[in-house]
Amino acid sequence: MARGDHLRVWRGCYYHHGIEVENGKVVHFIGEPLSKSNAKIRQTSMEVFLKGGEKEVVEYSKSDPPGVVVRRALSRLGESGYDLFSNNCEHFARWCKTGKHESEQVRAATAGAGATVGTGAAVYGSIAGVSAAGAVQGLSAAGVMSGLAAIGPGGVVGGIATLASAPAIFTNIAVRSVLKDDEALAQPERNARTAGRVGGMIGTVAGAAGTIGTISASGTVAGLSGAGISSGLAAIGGTVGGGMVAGTAMCIVAPAAAAVAGAFLLYKLWKWFE
Repeated sequence: MARGDHLRVWRGCYYHHGIEVENGKVVHFIGEPLSKSNAKIRQTSMEVFLKGGEKEVVEYSKSDPPGVVVRRALSRLGESGYDLFSNNCEHFARWCKTGKHESEQVRAATAGAGATVGTGAAVYGSIAGVSAAGAVQGLSAAGVMSGLAAIGPGGVVGGIATLASAPAIFTNIAVRSVLKDDEALAQPERNARTAGRVGGMIGTVAGAAGTIGTISASGTVAGLSGAGISSGLAAIGGTVGGGMVAGTAMCIVAPAAAAVAGAFLLYKLWKWFE
C-alpha cells in the first residue's frame, strides 16, 4: 500500500472501496448495510475498513498524484448522500483517483440486468413469432417447424439462427459494457478486457455452430432433415422436461450463453497469463 492508493475488499457479494490516506487510515463510505441514512464518508483504521477481509490495491496506469487523491478524499469527510447506483463507495474512490465519478460494479450490474431482460423479451417474442409465422400456426411440432422455416432464411436452421441473433446482440453489448476499456486502468487489465470482448464474439459464433451440431446429433433421427431437426429439438427440450418449444427456446439462448462463457473465460485466462 501507499498513500493515495485505491483499496478494495471483498464483502461476500460486492467490493467495498476506499482511499488510503496515511498511517494505515482509510477514508470510505461507512454505515450499516442497506441503510443509506447513516452512511457517511469517514476516516477509519484499516481494520475497520477490512472487517476481516483481504485488502486489494486497484491498479491504475493513469491517475492523479497521491497528494491530490488524499486531499480529495479528506475534503469529503462527513459527507452523506450515499446512493447505491449514483454515489456509492466506488464512485467516491474512483473520483478521488481520477476525478471521474464512476462505478464499474454499477455499470456491470446495469448491463447484466439489461441483457437479461432483453434476452427474456427476445425469447418470448421469438416463440410467439414462431407460433404465428408459419403456414401451420400454433406450437405443435408441425407449427414450430413451419414457423421456423417461415422466419428463415435458409429454412428451419436459418430460422433458429435468425431468432438467436437478438439475444446474442444484447449479450455482446452487455459484455462490451462490463469489459469497457478505460485508459486509467493498468495495462494488464486493459489487455484482459480486450481479450474478453473478443472472447464474447468467439463464444457467440462457437455457440451458434455448437447449437446446430447438437440439434443434428441429439434426436432419434440424426442430421438436419425435417425429422432430424424436430427430433433434435424435442430431445434438447427433454433435458429440462419440455418438448420442441423448450428445445427451440434453449437453442435461441445458447449463442448468448456461449458469449458470456467465452468472454469470462478468455478474460480470466488472459489475466492469469499476464
